[in-house]
Amino acid sequence: MEQASTAGGPPSEFRMISILIPLFALILGCFMVILDTTAMNVALSKLVGEFHTTLPTLEWVVTGYMLATAAVIPLAGWLSDRFGAKNVFLTSVVLFTLGSLLCATPNSAEWLIVFRIIQGLGGGFVMPVSMAYVYRLTPSNKIGIVMGMLGIPILLAPSVGSLLSGWLVEYHSWRWIFLINIPVGILSVLFGLWKLPKIGRQKVAGFDLPGMITGPIAFAALSYGVSSGAHDWTSVQTLSGLIIGGIALIAFIVIELRAKIPLLELRVFRSRDFSLAIVAQWVVQFSLFGAIFLLPQFLQQARGFGAFDTGLTLFPQALASACMMPIGGYLFDRIGVRWLVVIGLGLVSGAIFQYAQVDMTTTRSDLLLPLIMAGAGMGLMMMPLNSHLINKAPRELVSRVTSLTNAMQQVISSLAVAGVVTILTSRLKTITAAEGIAPDNLQAMIALAPKAFDYTFRVMLGVALCGILLGLLLRRGNKPSAAQGVQAPTTDKALEGLHMG
Repeated sequence: MEQASTAGGPPSEFRMISILIPLFALILGCFMVILDTTAMNVALSKLVGEFHTTLPTLEWVVTGYMLATAAVIPLAGWLSDRFGAKNVFLTSVVLFTLGSLLCATPNSAEWLIVFRIIQGLGGGFVMPVSMAYVYRLTPSNKIGIVMGMLGIPILLAPSVGSLLSGWLVEYHSWRWIFLINIPVGILSVLFGLWKLPKIGRQKVAGFDLPGMITGPIAFAALSYGVSSGAHDWTSVQTLSGLIIGGIALIAFIVIELRAKIPLLELRVFRSRDFSLAIVAQWVVQFSLFGAIFLLPQFLQQARGFGAFDTGLTLFPQALASACMMPIGGYLFDRIGVRWLVVIGLGLVSGAIFQYAQVDMTTTRSDLLLPLIMAGAGMGLMMMPLNSHLINKAPRELVSRVTSLTNAMQQVISSLAVAGVVTILTSRLKTITAAEGIAPDNLQAMIALAPKAFDYTFRVMLGVALCGILLGLLLRRGNKPSAAQGVQAPTTDKALEGLHMG
């Protein structure tokens, strides 16, 4: 494995077994990072009493991590090309593991926030680097199945994180949420040192300092502004985040389009296939993350489920995703992305339609079928859509493209959560006003909550159906672009092979 091509492509003789151990190192790193992304949400109420502070203060434990992650994602591709993907991946896992150790030690909210930022600085690199790593080690006719294997932790970890953290917080200590990362991080580093090949570095001419300043500011500020919009779209925090992020993003786009070796390769949008696929990915992600966020809120706020019971209820969705992910990858290698997106979103739409029927009598068994449908649909299409996007870029630009797609996913995920919260809150106010119920009558508001949830789920269903229409427009798409495999010395030459039709 150490003799990976210096151009960054896969070995000429590829055997599936040759990538399993390197893939294990990447999967461990991805699973650990994504697990912690959701785990802290469950522990916040416990930490309010532990640290004798307020919930708004502790929310910065989650917000600080998110902002640090959003800030470093745009840098992942450039750093991988400059210093090597193996070095960047191992360094990021070490930093995340060290941050986890520090997060288990503080006795004040302020220090926990600082340590979570350190964690986020390491965690932000892991996903885009891992995706680019796998793609550059795998031949195009096997990319679907291999990316599907990498995708298992992406969809499994959030549910496992909620379930595990709920159990740890309820029966043990919140500190174990971070301590369990340490052996996982060590194993990932050891396997990485042992079996991750050294991919040839790309030529990086110059130092894109303006891009390195404006890019992190743009994506971090936009993520913060959109997340704050979940509470109040007219607040100073929301408006300042959106304004600063918007200005920085415009400056970043101008800088990157003029740069000879840009931080993020925006010129891939010249490809019709890439542009259509990434818009489809945004719609898919908005509907998925909106529904994923909304159902636990219904279970906990309206039905009164605890954190652990909620995680247990949602776990079948994660299992269905994990089972379907390799199947989706296998099918992508044979039939392309179009019908996987259409069928996958069809399953998700069917699940959301059933979610829209929830009421105060809804039980765990009532949700079993739609949860399995949603999980199967997610597993069937998520990584094939990512693989399709990367296929539409020249192979030597893959690191920049995975950074681009992951950075945008961070913003879209925040937008999905903020959007459904806004719709839900607005609908609940409308219903209670029509019924003549005072805002401080919590019992009556909880009784009417299912109507607001039903309406919001129907909005998400409409978004998912729009995604199906976009999916029908996608081309077969399991073949790499004409520019892939060409060892182009410059970005401009590499982009010449993109399909513009």
